Parts: sequence; structure tokens; C-alpha cells
Amino acid sequence: MDHVRNALVAIFLLLMLAINAQEFESQLKAFESSYASESSGAYQDAIKSITDVYKPDSYEMNLRLGWLYYSSKSYDEACRYYQKSFQLRPLSVEARLGYAYAAAELGNWTQVEAQYVEILKTDAMNTTANYRMGLICYNRLDYTSALKYFTVTLNQYSFDYETAIMVAWTELKLGKLREAKIMFQKTLLIRPSDKSAQEGLTLIQ
Repeated sequence: MDHVRNALVAIFLLLMLAINAQEFESQLKAFESSYASESSGAYQDAIKSITDVYKPDSYEMNLRLGWLYYSSKSYDEACRYYQKSFQLRPLSVEARLGYAYAAAELGNWTQVEAQYVEILKTDAMNTTANYRMGLICYNRLDYTSALKYFTVTLNQYSFDYETAIMVAWTELKLGKLREAKIMFQKTLLIRPSDKSAQEGLTLIQ
């Protein structure tokens, strides 16, 4: 009986391996087809390639569909699949960023901020989340918080124009005139004819 049982187990395992191999091949072909369709701008075809083999518990498929729906401007659907992605992998930064971009297109700023907050719990130095949280705080006139977020990004990308100019304006709003002047000057080293930096300097001098 043991020999029969062992033989049946072996046959079962071989069948499972064969099924898994076939399943992987079909998924691989689906992704290849999806990328080809996307490159030609045929987003609906790219989506169909994935939905034809869709597995709800596949992080990769959900993330791919989130991106494709976002690219085709179907932002509600994009949010739905990005959410499925980070529900499968709660620490995923890429899925939460994707959700935030789609939510921003829908004007859902509460959810946008919520995703950046979650990202920073996982990756406190994430430059995208810090910069965008800085923008959110700046637009709320919460300049102290804005400067904190912008500074994280500036420390990593000191020659980035977008970050440098926002740090300069935030310091000016906080009345830090000396620091603001230095940052506006540094910004001009990045973009010598920048009107925003020039305007900031005229307000200080």
C-alpha cells in the first residue's frame, strides 16, 4: 500500500509541475503581448492580454492592470487595481505611488495624502513622497511642515531644480531671508535665467 501511495503522490506532483509550467508559459505570453500592445498605444488590447489570464492573487497582474488603466486615463479602475496590489503587498511603494497618481487625477486629495503617509512609514527617505507631501503642506500654508519634507529630498538631490526652488520659497514664507537668498542663488546655478528665483531675490533685496 505504501508503494501505491508513494506512486500516486509522485504522479500528482508531476501533474502539478506540468500544470504550473503551462500556467507560467501562458502568463509569460500574456505579458509579452501586453507590452507589445502598450508600445503601440493599444491599451485596451494590452489590458485584455492580462485579463484573459488574470489571477486575483497575482501582485504582478494587478500592478500591471493598474498601470495600463492609468495610462488609458481610466483612473477609477487604476485605483482599484493598485489598491488590490498593495492589499496583497502592504509595503509596496510602487503600488501606493500608482494609486496616489490616479487618485490625484480624480481630485481625491485625501487618498493622495494617505498613500504618501503610508509610503513614508515604510520608506521615510522616499524623495517622491517627501516632495509631494511638501507641496501639499505648502499649499495649506503649513510652511514649517513643508520645509521638513522638502529638506529630506534636497539632502538627497541638492541640484534638483524643483526641490531647490520650493525650499527657497518656503524659507522666504517662513521669514528666513538669509537662507532663502542662498537657496534662490543656488537655484539660479541650476537654471541661470529662472524667473521664479529672480522674483524671489527681488523680494529679499
